[in-house]
Amino acid sequence: MLKSSLPLCLCAAALAVGACTQNESNTAAPVQNEAVAEQTIIQSLDQNSRFFQAARAVGLDSTLGGAGPYTVLVPSDEAFAGLEEGALADPADPQNRASTTRILTYHILPGVILAEDISKAIDNGEGRAVLATMGGETLTATKEDGTVVLADAAGGKARIVEADQKASNGVIHRTDAVLMPATGAEGADQQVPD
Repeated sequence: MLKSSLPLCLCAAALAVGACTQNESNTAAPVQNEAVAEQTIIQSLDQNSRFFQAARAVGLDSTLGGAGPYTVLVPSDEAFAGLEEGALADPADPQNRASTTRILTYHILPGVILAEDISKAIDNGEGRAVLATMGGETLTATKEDGTVVLADAAGGKARIVEADQKASNGVIHRTDAVLMPATGAEGADQQVPD
């Protein structure tokens, strides 16, 4: 009797440990779900979109196609169209490569950060959370009418309008505005990924 109940006890213990682990949140861990996404972040993007075209022009397509994991904030084409004259002008021009890379890496966060994780961080931070970007700068997350809003260095805001599009190497959140990194000396020494 003892021999036959031992495997059952081990299965029950494994299920209990698994249930405990699923309730813990680890924002840097890859997303685990029933259907693992087969496409990378860059493969998940519309190849005609302004974000994809700019990422490809400055070589970030290889980064976003790599192992990751990354969280990418992808502004809509309408958001890019609303930028000031000259911002993200001709990303393929070598003279614009550095500024385009800084803007795009400001939209990339290390690790997998789901919308729920950001929301919890805002709640735990008494209404705000600071998120580090791959460009070495930060974004400030708050909530407005239950929607996660990200603020850039100059106070510009972008709402997450579509969250948690899972990819094999991270997650994509769609936003309604382009966030801009700090200007001048404070942002001049920021590092960008290869």
